[in-house]
Amino acid sequence: MKRSWPTVPAGAKNPVTNSRYPHLVPRGDPNAIFATRRGARRIPFDFVLEELADLSPWTRPMFGCHAVYIEEKIVFVLRDKGDPHCDDGVWIATTTEHHEQLRREFPSMRSISVLAAGGVTGWQVLPSESVDFEDSVLRACALVRNGDVRIGKVPKKRDSRPGKHGAKRPSAGRKSRVRG
Repeated sequence: MKRSWPTVPAGAKNPVTNSRYPHLVPRGDPNAIFATRRGARRIPFDFVLEELADLSPWTRPMFGCHAVYIEEKIVFVLRDKGDPHCDDGVWIATTTEHHEQLRREFPSMRSISVLAAGGVTGWQVLPSESVDFEDSVLRACALVRNGDVRIGKVPKKRDSRPGKHGAKRPSAGRKSRVRG
């Protein structure tokens, strides 16, 4: 399919770009070619990183939030994006078998509504709207610093992702059929 560009009479300049090349349209500030589109996102509840500083935490963006790792273990996700506001706070990476014990230590802890359609998952949240939010988060950080096994998960290794648009690649152990 042939691409059609806006036409400019031969020899005339494009009034938008002041150029003889009609398809060149300026995109934003021409003096800011190498500028980033927006500033780096602020990490919410950054006091968590300060509390874990001795363990050299690192972060990775995850679902518009910030995952906090200690070595290869994910321990928290920091979320402050609203919609729904009830899930803003510090998400704790744990398993369902530890919920009851952790809930005794953190009465405001609950399941996350945006995960599993509001059902129970291993993840729990210390909501930022609770009155004891900072105290609870500081206690959770202390548990992580002390090596509490109830907090933290080593993420599963992912297989190589399928090609573009979800097309499946044949696995190494299977032969793909060639039609023709």
